[in-house]
Amino acid sequence: MQKLDQVTGKAMGFDIPDPSKIPRLQDSVSAAEWQARLELAATYRLVALYGWTDLVFTHISLRLPDEDGHERFLINPYGVMFDEMTASSLVKIDLDGNIKSDTPYFINPAGFTVHSAVHSAREDAGCVIHVHTPYGIAVSVQKEGLRRYTQFSMQVYDDLAYHDYEGIALDLDERERLVADLGSKSLLILRNHGTLTVGPNCAISFLRMYLLENACKTQILAQAAGGAEHLHEETEDMGHRVGEQAQGAFTQGIGDNLVWPGLLRKLSRQNPGYDY
Repeated sequence: MQKLDQVTGKAMGFDIPDPSKIPRLQDSVSAAEWQARLELAATYRLVALYGWTDLVFTHISLRLPDEDGHERFLINPYGVMFDEMTASSLVKIDLDGNIKSDTPYFINPAGFTVHSAVHSAREDAGCVIHVHTPYGIAVSVQKEGLRRYTQFSMQVYDDLAYHDYEGIALDLDERERLVADLGSKSLLILRNHGTLTVGPNCAISFLRMYLLENACKTQILAQAAGGAEHLHEETEDMGHRVGEQAQGAFTQGIGDNLVWPGLLRKLSRQNPGYDY
């Protein structure tokens, strides 16, 4: 097993195997871990399918079922594109930065910083999605942040927090401030940086990101037509009402069962292979 600071040194040789060529892990891990790997690999490919990627520079993580009293989670191998992610290529890591499985890959330390912070602080953070999209970043630089312009935004507005920019997330000290800013919220705008969502599973975290991304996109499109004086923003009371109405979509067994199976069918049609 290797420490995070040792693992990153493997990048110097840029020996990043094709994920479709490495050994398949299904028979080498527990059934629960394999199912988690399938869900996370599918999430990576769905993020690519919806155009939310930044080459290899963002991260999605998923907490694994506790099998030996130690918390571990899966994260992407650095250098593998999201649209080619496979269940077998995902890297298993603990909260101290140790890689806990044999792998030909290394990981991005910035991914470790952000995701270990959220997973360690929040029991409900089964899946954490962090992306850098043009629309999300465009809203992140606005002093007033996300506005109540659309139904998209009002569905997530009351569950949204903000974290000020501190540079590329390599400093482990930032974790304390990041989780303090997130608090009990499920969505986070990282100022001048990107967006993040938390959910008990991949399905709900993905749905939250879908709504947040569309809220940011529609805000930028609306603002392109003119300044704030030309836009209608709903009241706080209406924002609260819509947020309450939307809560069922984020409840396990409701929103995930309604949306996730269809997303997996779509993925299987358009980009099969995540289950390798």
